[in-house]
Amino acid sequence: MDQIGAQLQRIEQNIKINSADPVALHGFTQVPNFILRNPDLSIGAKTVYSLFLSYAWHNNLCFPGQDRLAEDMGLTRPRVTQLLNELQECQLIEIERRGQGKTNFYTINFVVKRKGHKPLTS
Repeated sequence: MDQIGAQLQRIEQNIKINSADPVALHGFTQVPNFILRNPDLSIGAKTVYSLFLSYAWHNNLCFPGQDRLAEDMGLTRPRVTQLLNELQECQLIEIERRGQGKTNFYTINFVVKRKGHKPLTS
């Protein structure tokens, strides 16, 4: 059985971006409006959620370490931990701790149930 990296390399690309524009070269990430417009989420939590989507959509999986998140956001690791907890409390992500120095595995939720409310959807 091939590793996922080998499988992904065999996928034929059907588009090439020919641009000197660094924005176009590095792609875009779509963020659901229910995240952007949620007054209960801090801007930092919205940014972490957006980064998770970016990692997952551009790499087909999501295993970022907190050090990576902190570096990408220009924050400290303790602040990233607070933001992850905020997202987890809102049920926007689920965290599977794998232990022994491995990064956590994150599940990104697009349908969120809040106590006493109808599910939020994009």
